[in-house]
Formats: sequence, C-alpha cells, structure tokens
Amino acid sequence: MSSTARGRLAEVMASQAIELLGSLDAKQRDKITFPFGDDEQFVWFYTPTDHGGLALTEMTSAQHRRTHRMLATGLSRAGYVTAATIIGLENVLDHTEGWVTEFGRDRGRDPLLYWMAIFGDPESGDWAWRFGGHHISVNYLIIEGEVVGTVPLFFGADPANSPLLGPHLHRPLGGAEDYGRELVQSLDATQLEAALVSAVAPVDIVGVNRTDLTEGDRPLGLPFVWRSLDDETIDLWGKRQLAAEQKLGLTDEHLEAISFSKKPKGVSATALGDDNKEILRALLSCYLDRLPEAVADEEHAKFAGAQIDTLSFMWAGGIERDQPHYYRIQGDDLFVEYDNTQRDVNHIHTVWRDLRNDFGRDALAHHYATHQH
Repeated sequence: MSSTARGRLAEVMASQAIELLGSLDAKQRDKITFPFGDDEQFVWFYTPTDHGGLALTEMTSAQHRRTHRMLATGLSRAGYVTAATIIGLENVLDHTEGWVTEFGRDRGRDPLLYWMAIFGDPESGDWAWRFGGHHISVNYLIIEGEVVGTVPLFFGADPANSPLLGPHLHRPLGGAEDYGRELVQSLDATQLEAALVSAVAPVDIVGVNRTDLTEGDRPLGLPFVWRSLDDETIDLWGKRQLAAEQKLGLTDEHLEAISFSKKPKGVSATALGDDNKEILRALLSCYLDRLPEAVADEEHAKFAGAQIDTLSFMWAGGIERDQPHYYRIQGDDLFVEYDNTQRDVNHIHTVWRDLRNDFGRDALAHHYATHQH
C-alpha cells in the first residue's frame, strides 16, 4: 500500500474503476474504455455535447451509483456536492428555458447526459479517467500508482443564481463569484488600474476547451466548443454569440486585451497588501479545494507564505454585482479563469488548469521517456 497521499488516492480510484468495469457488459466496456495515451485522453468539453465514453443514460441505476462513487474519489466532499448540484441544475435549466428540445436529442438539458471514460487498465498502475458533461470536466492521470494529473478541472453553473424557498439563493459557485468581486473591490486606485485590463468582459473563458494554450489565444466561437454540430445548429449558435457580443459591446480591442499570454496580465500579488492577499487566498481555495483534501493541501503549499507573490490577478468588465465580468489568476503553472456574462450575468464558467502539466502530460512524457512501451 502506498505511503503517499497521491498513491493512496490512486489506489482508491483504481478500486472504484475496477468495480465499475466489472459491472458493465461487453458493449458498455467497449464504449467506456480507450487505450492509454489515446488522443481522446487529451480532449475535454464543458458544453452539452458528447463528452466521449459511456453516458449515464446507457447505465443501470446501480452503475450510476458506482460512477458517482468514482467521481467522488476525485473530489473533496464540498467538490462532490458542488458537482452533484451542477448536474441537478440541468433540471432547473430545462425549466428556465421552457422545456425546449435542442442539440438534436430528445432532452437537451439532461442530468443523465454525463459520460465516464477510462484510459488503459486501472490494475496496471498506468491509466487515466475522465468524467464530463454540461458544466463539468474532471480529468485524472495515474502513473506507476500515483496521481500525477488532476486538471483541467471545470465547474460551471447555469443558472448561477436561482430561487429557493426562504431568503437564500441557490448559488453553487457563489464563492468563486463573491471572493473575486471582493478582491477587485478591495484594490486601491493604482492596483485597480493594473488589474482592470478591459472595461468589457468576454462572452466565455479565453482558453475555452483547447488542449493547449498558445500566445494570443482568444475565446472561440460558441459553435466550436462542441464535439460536432450540424450546420443549422452552428448557424444558430453563431447568431447567438454575435448577439451576446453586441449586447456587451465587445470589440477587437477588448479581445486583444484579454487574450492569453504566457506573461501574466493584471496586477502582480507583489503589489498587493496583506488584506488583498488574504482575499486572493480565499478565492484560490474555491478552485484548489475541489480536490480531495490531502492533494488540495499539496496544491495550497505551492502558494504558502511569500509564494503567493508568484501569482497575478486580472479583471475585465464591471466590478459591481450584476455587471458582466471576467477574471483570471495566473502563475508560472497555475491558470484559473472565471466568466459570468451570459444569461444576463447569471451563467458562470470556471476552470483550473496547469500551463505545463494539463492532463499530467509532462509526467506522462517523462514516463514514456524512461520506460519501454
């Protein structure tokens, strides 16, 4: 039994994966499994498209339970509750949109259209898995029985705020919104001038679902953040995006200002005061604490003490509630994005990525270089 937190986590994941695979028939196993290192392993989505693998719609109730147990191994308690809530929001979104059928399927917003994919053999010690559907993408890589890749990790919420009985709103990603706004509003004039790179926020996160981020990347058109769409749907979503951009007043100048760069944009944490940094740490926790506690603690340690100064914080859009907004936290490796502009500022996208090791690819490359396959 492994003595490391990542090794123990890998053992739990493998056990759950083996149990899930053992419950499947041959046709189901053929859909859920891919060769280790297959190109599909480095593909991810957050739109209501086919995410690849075996969907919950193709499983029994008992297999649903096993799939959720496996998903829960890759998330903290709070992380799993948030993910389960996001899945349940598909029912709320269906109601919000008037029960409209879209995307060429019987139910466009469907809490059973989430997919599990397993790459390689969990018993071998070298394997990976992915769980994804609308507004969720969880990606793990295990090498030699150790968890070495935990991102991209995407959570979204639509609606971001919805009514409950009583005085409180239902806000699955409220922390990521509130701490972000608290941080930008805590900045003094000089800090804010550095942080605010654009008066207008983009329609979506800049990195979207690209496998790699390269200098100058801008958000893709909504129709292209899908596995496949017919021409009619591409045209429909293209018109929706154009309307959204026009409503925001988004221009080429704004897009250039928020485009991806390897050199972080915004205000450096070195220019922040202690109170600002405390809020930045709380905001960062909304992303790092999605992982199981022991692994999240390792991630927090990377930004302990003065190491927080390796990060920068960038903002676009308005800084008051209900104004369209976007922010980014970036360091040497860490890349966090948040966007809330769609559905009249009631539709959040958030993602945590690693600029050097998304999908654990650095660790995978080293493994291939040092082991015969």
